[in-house]
Amino acid sequence: MSKTLRASFAATALIAGVASGAWAEGLSGTLRIISDMSNPGPRAVMNKLASEFDAMHPDLTVELEVVDREAWKSQIRNALSANPPDVVNWYAANRMSPYVNAGLFMDISDMYANGDLPGLDAVKGAMTIDGKQWGVPYTYYQWGIYYREDIFNELGLSEPTTFEEEIANCEKVIASGRKCYAIGSKFLWTAGGWFDYLNMRTNGFDFHMQLARGEVAWTDERVRETFANWRRLIDMGAYIDDHQSYNWQDALTFVVNGEATAYLIGNFAIPHLRSSGVTDDQLDFYQFPKIADVAMGEDAPTDTFHIASGAENVEAAKAFLQYVTSTDVQTDINGPDGLGQLPINASASVADDEFIVQGFDMLSNNATGGIAQFFDRDFPAEMAAIGMEGLQEFMVFPDHLEDILNRLESARERIYK
Repeated sequence: MSKTLRASFAATALIAGVASGAWAEGLSGTLRIISDMSNPGPRAVMNKLASEFDAMHPDLTVELEVVDREAWKSQIRNALSANPPDVVNWYAANRMSPYVNAGLFMDISDMYANGDLPGLDAVKGAMTIDGKQWGVPYTYYQWGIYYREDIFNELGLSEPTTFEEEIANCEKVIASGRKCYAIGSKFLWTAGGWFDYLNMRTNGFDFHMQLARGEVAWTDERVRETFANWRRLIDMGAYIDDHQSYNWQDALTFVVNGEATAYLIGNFAIPHLRSSGVTDDQLDFYQFPKIADVAMGEDAPTDTFHIASGAENVEAAKAFLQYVTSTDVQTDINGPDGLGQLPINASASVADDEFIVQGFDMLSNNATGGIAQFFDRDFPAEMAAIGMEGLQEFMVFPDHLEDILNRLESARERIYK
């Protein structure tokens, strides 16, 4: 990064540097970062982080490469193996395992043990494998049902708290000529979100995680019950037509235009809805409703930074991890003008934003079952890929269920052996 870019960030960086302490001093050389924060809002945040950190260190040059988020999922192993950067973006929990096991992520347990990462005690577990820590989180966010409150008001609907109420609402939505849910299952993970919630609500968080760990057969009757609940929505025509042709952003148009009333999605969708002209007065959010008498588990994916085991500038990489997790930076980047998500530093402030506040309250007070990372993070990568293909197929061809379950069970027996 050119040093001429540094002046415009100098004042902000000075404040951050003073607040954050001695780690902001004496770095030199080049810090190479590869980030998958490729959507416009996250890209702006990542550019700001790199620029400000660069400006804080006269003898350090930060080189930032932003890659497509979906493409990064298949590129990261090669990037870490051949001419690795110093810092990369990835995900917490099980999704770290392949790169930890392959020796591609650096063990940074010393940073946690030495008190170099204050405010992260509550999230330390998500970064722990084999008793060691392999990175830092920088944001997490709730999933839930975002809906057109103005259309609900028009139809006389209230936020449902049970699945039966959800279905009753959906019947009225369909009768009005609309669809209940937008979804863009061209990106398979969107179907994974529906399975996560239906399975956690049908069988509970612990069962869902047992399935993720390969301890339960996909042909188990309890899994079939989850799909039976899902089929109730599919058979009534709750989802937009041809959803397998749309990515998740494309499908937002149906909510914007009022052709669908709701979307099960993460809070990262809010900036897209707002920029499309949907006002906060038209939008609201509710927790996925109760199905069975089980504690409510929630998806709250956690995004992370890691130091490559082949990093050349380890000192600068560790300082960057301290910087991005510091109190003021966490408050700033997770605010409504940044990621619009939740800070991971316990001392950071939650933004005064309707949806961020609702998400924080839900995860703090109403996620009594547990916090899942998400289907394609909790399941091993190969199982997740095969599983999500099956979930999308079920949404389009629900009569294929037996073939799908048998295929997933064969994959489970092979992958987890």
